[in-house]
Amino acid sequence: MAIHGNAVQFRPDVGTYVIDPAQSSVRFRIRNFFGLVVVRGTFAVARGEVVVADPVESSTVEAVISAASIDTGNDKRDTHVREAGFLDVATHAEMHFRGERVEAGDEAHLLHGRLTVRGIGKPAALTLDTVSGDERRLVVHAVTTVDRYAFGVTKGKGSMGRHLTLDIDVVAERR
Repeated sequence: MAIHGNAVQFRPDVGTYVIDPAQSSVRFRIRNFFGLVVVRGTFAVARGEVVVADPVESSTVEAVISAASIDTGNDKRDTHVREAGFLDVATHAEMHFRGERVEAGDEAHLLHGRLTVRGIGKPAALTLDTVSGDERRLVVHAVTTVDRYAFGVTKGKGSMGRHLTLDIDVVAERR
């Protein structure tokens, strides 16, 4: 059973699940060139864990994303985005998400937490699109939109979009 859209049916077993970096990723898309082109890319999930609590609404997530792992399929662009004017990976090698509670609603199930990019933490809510698995594995797909300006990533105003759409896929194994 799974959470799909607005129907809660899957209740994962209580316990700690370790995120498998090889099977997990963050995909993003942002408009570039004055909104004419969509740039797509990925970040690698470095590590993390999901703690499923009872009640499930008290569950938590810790995820660490490697900022240097950005991959848009264009090495020159990726190198530029790693520089101080954008992600500043020399100073801030990792991005962090701490999910603090799950809100099951009629229309959407949200994971509320805090996203930290470039050392700046801001509230974030991920829509849990799909949660499935079995007694030893948890598979999650979530989506959210991030305002890059809120995290001090303001270089390129006007030539690229302000908001990124994130699609997050996580596979975690029970400890």
